[in-house]
Amino acid sequence: MNSAEMTYKGAGVDTAEGAKAVELMKPHVIRTFNENVLAGLGSFGGLFKLDASGMKEPVLVSGTDGVGTKLKIAFLMDKHDTVGIDCVAMCVNDVLCQGARPLFFLDYLATGRLKAEKAAEIVKGVSDGCVMAGSALIGGETAEMPGFYSEGEYDIAGFSVGIVDKEKIITGDRIKEGDRIIGIASSGLHSNGFSLVREIFFNKLGFGVHDYIEELNATLGEVLLTPTRIYANACRAVLQKYEVYGIVHVTGGGFYENVPRVLPGGLCAEIDASTWKRPPVFSFIQKHGSISETEMFKTFNMGIGMMLFVDAGDAGGVLETLEHEGETAHAIGIVARGEGVSLNTAE
Repeated sequence: MNSAEMTYKGAGVDTAEGAKAVELMKPHVIRTFNENVLAGLGSFGGLFKLDASGMKEPVLVSGTDGVGTKLKIAFLMDKHDTVGIDCVAMCVNDVLCQGARPLFFLDYLATGRLKAEKAAEIVKGVSDGCVMAGSALIGGETAEMPGFYSEGEYDIAGFSVGIVDKEKIITGDRIKEGDRIIGIASSGLHSNGFSLVREIFFNKLGFGVHDYIEELNATLGEVLLTPTRIYANACRAVLQKYEVYGIVHVTGGGFYENVPRVLPGGLCAEIDASTWKRPPVFSFIQKHGSISETEMFKTFNMGIGMMLFVDAGDAGGVLETLEHEGETAHAIGIVARGEGVSLNTAE
């Protein structure tokens, strides 16, 4: 019988590296704190003082999501300081759709072998996203799981909690015929459709992440790792001035799955795709993947990351407010009688 002492580190879990990671994360996490955060990094639970002043019936709104196979691009690039922004964006943008103001965020990072510096890079991205969203990063978990993930790989998930007054929850129920649809530009692919994207760029075309693509005016890795846009400030500014009847976060499933989620029965979203300019990456994917317009709009955001449904009389003001907030926005459609989505595309 082998009498050699066995240790947790010998089994693949380095608690000292974990402690080092926490120390490297601290400055990134602390910069997201505000006066409502009551417990610092390292406590067993995150404490957040709920400020519901001015609300009649405060309601908490929660959302959770990850980054998906976009992480594969980060592995290939060995660049890990932006996927955390994606993680925050995918959660926070969902919470915004109910009209909520993001309050706090938690993250979960799992890897086969923990490297403190890499973990700190990832959490830096999460913190960057939280600052953009006005959300405090009050908790998280870093799990080292030897034998579970391939060498150098990890997964990340996020959890967002926001608040909204019950009477101001946005459900889509008040959307009516004649309302205008305002589309806010995406930064590119965001975090959806990457299984198809990787199939086209890497398997079909044989590109590498460091290859410069003239049509995209950047390396492939730079284009694919562009972080998901966070719309918290823009939505907050609009909601302070105007009534918004519906908000759509365009994620997996594209236009055809996401837009109908907010439409009352008997109403259709008539969208004119010629009203905005698509980022070049979508045209490149469509051309080289031989993908139909319908399939593109079923899979990708096609350059529109969020949609706001507003009264026709408010559309101009909403567009001005969004522009003032640094967003590129367009009136992309109208609500009419019918069902689902009627899309006027190039086909």
